[in-house]
Amino acid sequence: MKMFCNQCEQTAQGIGCTVTGVCGKKPEVAALQDLLLHAVKGLALYAHEGRRVGVVDREADRFTTEGLFATLTNANFDPARLEALIRRCAALTAQLREKVRLAGGETLFADPAASFQPAPDLDGLVRQGQKAGLPYDRGADPDVQSLQSVTVIGVRGMSAYALHARALEQEDDAVYAFIHQALAALTDPALTLDDWVGLALKCGEVNLRAMELLDAGHTGTYGHPVPTAVPLGHRQGKCLLVSGHDLKDLEAVLQQTAGKGVHVYTHGEMLPAHGYPELKKHPHFYGHFGTGWQNQKKEFAQFPGAILMTTNCFQEPKDAYAEHIFTASVVGWPGVKHIAGGDFTPVIEKAHALPGFAADEDRGSVLVGFARNTVLGVADKVIAAVKNGDIKHFFLVAGCDGAKPGRNYYTEFVAKTPKDTVILTLACGKFRFFDQKLGAIGGIPRLLDIGQCNDAYSAVQIAVALAGAFKCGVNDLPLSMVLSWYEQKAVAILLTLLHLGIKNIRLGPSLPAFVSPNVLETLVKAFDLKPTTTPDQDLAAILG
Repeated sequence: MKMFCNQCEQTAQGIGCTVTGVCGKKPEVAALQDLLLHAVKGLALYAHEGRRVGVVDREADRFTTEGLFATLTNANFDPARLEALIRRCAALTAQLREKVRLAGGETLFADPAASFQPAPDLDGLVRQGQKAGLPYDRGADPDVQSLQSVTVIGVRGMSAYALHARALEQEDDAVYAFIHQALAALTDPALTLDDWVGLALKCGEVNLRAMELLDAGHTGTYGHPVPTAVPLGHRQGKCLLVSGHDLKDLEAVLQQTAGKGVHVYTHGEMLPAHGYPELKKHPHFYGHFGTGWQNQKKEFAQFPGAILMTTNCFQEPKDAYAEHIFTASVVGWPGVKHIAGGDFTPVIEKAHALPGFAADEDRGSVLVGFARNTVLGVADKVIAAVKNGDIKHFFLVAGCDGAKPGRNYYTEFVAKTPKDTVILTLACGKFRFFDQKLGAIGGIPRLLDIGQCNDAYSAVQIAVALAGAFKCGVNDLPLSMVLSWYEQKAVAILLTLLHLGIKNIRLGPSLPAFVSPNVLETLVKAFDLKPTTTPDQDLAAILG
C-alpha cells in the first residue's frame, strides 16, 4: 500500500514518505487521515456558506478543530478512532447541509468532498482515503498548490491552538470562520497565486488570535507563570508522568492524585507547567523527568510509574513499557488505553501498581516561568542593560525537536553565543540545551524559558513591547530569531511571524518539502527568510 505524506520536517529524503512514515505512521493510517481531512473540507463548504446565510453551527465548528487536530503529525495513529471521527464528520455535514438548505443557502457543490459518504467498513474507508489523497487542487499551478499546502498545514496547526483554548473556555468565531473559509477556498479554481499568498498570511493573522485565546485560557485559569526552579531528579515513591501539552489534563491529574501518595512529574512540553501558580501549589507536583521526545522511548522505558500522554504521541509505544502508557484528549494509539471524560482513576491505579522510584536522587534543576508577564515585569532592567551595553543582543532560539540529524546545530549555537547576549526559548526544541548553565547579566538569566510552543504569543508580546520601549520596529531590535520546525503548529507560528512583518528569520534544520522553489524565493525576497547554515557562520552574520 502506497502513501504520500510531506507535512513534517523529517519527511523521507526531504520529499515525502511513500512507504511508511518516518514517525511510524502506517499507510492505512495516512489514508484515513487524508480521508478525514477530505471529509472536513466538505463540512467546511457548508459551514462557510452557512455563515453567508446566517447559519452558525457551533458543534460543527468545534468538531472541525478536533478533526483537523487528529490529522497532525503523531497526534492520532489509531484507525478505529479515526474511523469514528470520519463517520461523525459525515453525520455533522448532513445536518449542516439541511440547515443551510432551509436558510436558502447553496447546497449543490461540485467538489466530491461536499457529497462524501463513508464506506461501510474500515477497509473501504482506507480505499476512499487513498483515492481522496491530499486536499489540494492537483490541476493547479505548482506554486498555487504549494501555497494551498502551506495554508492547509497552517490551518491544521491553528486548530491545535484553538482546541487547547476551547478546553479552557476560550473561543472566537473568527477563528472557526477562517478555517472554514480556507478549506472552502481549496475548491475555487479561480483563486490566483496572489489570492493564496493573502490566505497564507491571513492564516498567520488568525493564528495570532488563536494563540491569544490560548494565552488567556492559561493565564486566566492558572495565573501568569513565575520564575521557578524545577528539579530534574526524583523522590522515592510512586510516580506518574504527564507528557504533551494539555494543562487542563495535568490539572485534573494533580487534583485526582492529591493525598494519594503519588508524585506527579512532567515530561517534554509539560515542563513549563511548573511555573503556573495554580498548578505549582500542589505539593506532590515535584519535578521533570527526561528531556524531549528525541529520547522518549528510552526515557519512558526507564520510568517506573504510569505515563499519560496528552495531545501528542511522538513515538509508537512498544514492548515492556507499553502497558504503562495511557492517552487522553484526541490522542490515540492502537492497543494503548485511552482515557475519556477526564477520570484518570485507571492511570492512578497503574501508578500504585508499579514500583515507583526506590530512592531520592538529585540531578539539579532548571528555571522556567519567563513568560511575558515576568519578562516585561523587569523590562526596565532589560532596557537599562541594553542601553548600558551589558546586553548586546537577544536570540530567540525556539521551535520543535526531532530525531533527524541536524538539530545539534541549536545546541552548539546556544553554547557559542557571547556572554553579553540573552537567549529566549520556547517549545520542545529547547531540550537540546535547556540545562546549559549560561549564567546571568545583572541578575537577568541569560537563558529565559518562555514556555511551550503554545506560548509563542508571549514571545511576540515581549518583542512588541521591547520595540515600543525603544521606539523602533521589531525588525530594528537587536533580536534574531533562529527557529527549528517539525510539524504543523510550527508552520502556523511562522505564518504569524510573517504576517507581523518580521524578517531575517533563520529556519532549520531543513526547509519545508511542501514549499515550491518559486514560493520559497518569494518568501526569501519579501521576508529575508534564511536557512540555517552552521552556528559559527550564522553567529558571525548576525553579530557582524
